[in-house]
Amino acid sequence: MKATGIVRRIDDLGRVVIPKEIRRTMRIREGDPLEIYTAVDGEVIFKKYSPMGEMSEFADSYADVLHRAIGEPVLISDRDRIVAAAGIAKRDAVEKRISAELESMMENRENYVKSADKKPLYPITDFGKSAAAAYTILGNGDVSGAVILLGNSEDYTPSVSDIKLIEVASRFIGKQTES
Repeated sequence: MKATGIVRRIDDLGRVVIPKEIRRTMRIREGDPLEIYTAVDGEVIFKKYSPMGEMSEFADSYADVLHRAIGEPVLISDRDRIVAAAGIAKRDAVEKRISAELESMMENRENYVKSADKKPLYPITDFGKSAAAAYTILGNGDVSGAVILLGNSEDYTPSVSDIKLIEVASRFIGKQTES
């Protein structure tokens, strides 16, 4: 664990303020759920809660099914990182942080379909492949992540049925995240 040198006191209601620098670095936003763990040695650990992280095995299977149906690489992300990949080496994508552009797209509850008049969307910073389509996953009205269709080549344009499959996947996965 990395020491920050920042000390905070618990108030009379049991609250503690997480410093802005840590929230920014860890991409913790107002309203984000946090899991609280205790360790044997007395540590209290705050971890960002990700419903997609809990569903990583399911997401991995879904990405694989989409990849087989479309024939192009597929990624599934939570709000911060890629949780599943199919059609590309997992080490190149899984657990990588998502790009600021993808994060912004999700925060604005937008979807992306590649076209000549749009700039490319790279789901992972410093990643060679751009998205052909990306659909935000919404569960209970909250953003949970995105389903991203990549193209094996830069000139790949998704068909209407490919786009529909990605859209349906995002809606189905969103339903699975609802409690």
